Amino acid sequence: MVSKPALKKHLLLMLSGCLVPLGFAPFNTWIVTLLCLTFLYQQITTHKSEKILSLVFAFNLGTFLTGTSWIFISINKYGFVPAPFALLATFLFCLLLTCLNSIPFAIWGQISQSRGFRVLVFSSLWVLGEWLRSWFLTGFPWLLIGYSQSSNWLSGWAKIGGIFWVSFISALIAGCIWEIYRARLKPKEVILISALILFLAVTGLNLSQVNWTKQSKDILSVALIQPNIDQLQKWSLGSQSRILDQLSEQSSKYWDHNLLIWPEAAIPIIPQNTPLFLSKMDRLAKETSTVLITGIPTYDATTSSYYNSALSLGEITGQYNKTKLVPFGEYVPLETLLRGLIRFFDLPMSNFSHGKKDQDPLIAHGHKIASAICYEVVYPDLVAKNSKGASIILTMSNDSWFGNSLALPQHLQMAQMRAIELSKPILRATNNGLTAIIDHKGRITHELDPFTSTELSGVIQPMTGQTPFSKFGSIPCIAFCSIVVVFLTCLRLREKFIR
Repeated sequence: MVSKPALKKHLLLMLSGCLVPLGFAPFNTWIVTLLCLTFLYQQITTHKSEKILSLVFAFNLGTFLTGTSWIFISINKYGFVPAPFALLATFLFCLLLTCLNSIPFAIWGQISQSRGFRVLVFSSLWVLGEWLRSWFLTGFPWLLIGYSQSSNWLSGWAKIGGIFWVSFISALIAGCIWEIYRARLKPKEVILISALILFLAVTGLNLSQVNWTKQSKDILSVALIQPNIDQLQKWSLGSQSRILDQLSEQSSKYWDHNLLIWPEAAIPIIPQNTPLFLSKMDRLAKETSTVLITGIPTYDATTSSYYNSALSLGEITGQYNKTKLVPFGEYVPLETLLRGLIRFFDLPMSNFSHGKKDQDPLIAHGHKIASAICYEVVYPDLVAKNSKGASIILTMSNDSWFGNSLALPQHLQMAQMRAIELSKPILRATNNGLTAIIDHKGRITHELDPFTSTELSGVIQPMTGQTPFSKFGSIPCIAFCSIVVVFLTCLRLREKFIR
């Protein structure tokens, strides 16, 4: 039986976890997230090791219940699942994320806990938890703590070690804040820990000013089309003609631009069923020296496979097929068992195939364009791999599935972090928002209001070269955290053996 004091502490930790998303977009109150992590660190360093996992679990559950609550909208409104069952499914999903993010802390008691190591252990285990849920069962790398620091000095570290390294430093600083309070009567320790925090912040600022990539001499004019097509009508046969007419009308003023971008699945028809329209767009693109890139479902008759694709028309035609598919939204795991069970498992275009891992980039006016369709942009190593040799990153999305929720600004924030990590500009074209142009430092230079049918016109300067992160990815950070855990575990075992 759980005692009242223990229950109170777990509820307080869950409440603290609920506040963590305030550090993410659109709130960007990064200090709140750090202080919440500090509270978690304080709790797990002052309790017996056997209670640590449940404390971390309560904290993470609060974070995901508030930060990913928008999943309910996808399941209920667009998956046609009744509200009670949609709530249950959302809770179970949050529960899975909580378990994955918390599992590494199960070994907390087996690791050396001397004062010099506690913060390091906390930071390493936290990152390993984030990394685990980033790939297990295809992964869900949403709400990584590092994103909460994307608007401050710490974001500069992303160029070195990516988002996981920013998460590591964030957790490290959070732990240091409590260690300063604990050592308040020991001036030397306070000075030392404070100096470490200052070093991390100032170094992050300096790193953000370092240019690992070089500006191209070219400046490209771009136009991004935001059609704002209702998700419930998008895949209706009766709406296809109207959608194509709307895309044509919205694009008519922008054929003088170098790049014209339509969002994910802007054309809700496979190319074989709309050859005349695509031929017309291709002709217009060639006549005006414009490269049109559109999202479109494609079909490969040789393999009988459907793909969620980006198709380029104009000077050079090309195609990119999405590799990271959204479970249940674009494919159904255990399809033979689940397909047809409830309407949620029969969503339109939920039978896509995975694109090949190695695909040629799209090319426009002599510049290679790395593609990341919707959900793919949240995978840092995938975008880094695809962007090698590219000077522009394009992410097209249809976030209508999430309604007017936190998912929209959170998704945009992750795209901004990709720009910081790789020091390359990003074009983000969406159906309903948030459509934006992001420069190579992660700053939004142009942005459209969501849920409006409109267009964004601007310029972009391609960037060549690679940051340390684009060369090495997340491997050094994950390896470092793993080594810390293994080394200190061995040290703990040695201590027990000597005794």
